[in-house]
Amino acid sequence: MATDVQAASYKRTYPRQVRLDSKRTLELRLMDAGHRDELIAFAHELPRQDILFLRMDITDPRNVDEWIKNVEAGRTITVLALDGDKLAGYASLHHNEVLWTRHVGEVRTIVGSGYRGIRLGARLAEEMFAIAKELGLKKITAQMTSDQKGARATFERIGFRPEALLADHVIDNEGRTHDMLIMSYDIEGFND
Repeated sequence: MATDVQAASYKRTYPRQVRLDSKRTLELRLMDAGHRDELIAFAHELPRQDILFLRMDITDPRNVDEWIKNVEAGRTITVLALDGDKLAGYASLHHNEVLWTRHVGEVRTIVGSGYRGIRLGARLAEEMFAIAKELGLKKITAQMTSDQKGARATFERIGFRPEALLADHVIDNEGRTHDMLIMSYDIEGFND
């Protein structure tokens, strides 16, 4: 199991407890290599439709290993939501300090089936907003296919707005193309 961590580039400390709308309390932790098998098991429990539209197939241990390398290199910050020993969901913030888009981060979040409808996704996104603000990022984007109506509605509820629609930009595991929706959020207006 992972150890408690405090990231050097921002002030937030982990683990931290969060209380959700369901009156359920979960623990937030920073992801590290010790969570590898937990993430793979979580991915195998996700509905097939969710796996189709992840940026990478996290049921494949090689992809999770690559993700861990990005965490260790500081290009990705991932916060896990744990319900006891069970992974309930996660959010990641991807950024790169050397690119011309260094003021922009991309947030990715997914919540397990049994934890939907209790605002866990929104709570994880808010955690990413706070980290992004502490890192000095100005804008956060989220990408999804245009047919992921639930994801779009969740991001709109927390303040994201559509910014671009790229036709046939995504191909799923079955070879079908989908339009990609890019949404954005002005992080400077977020108050933790």
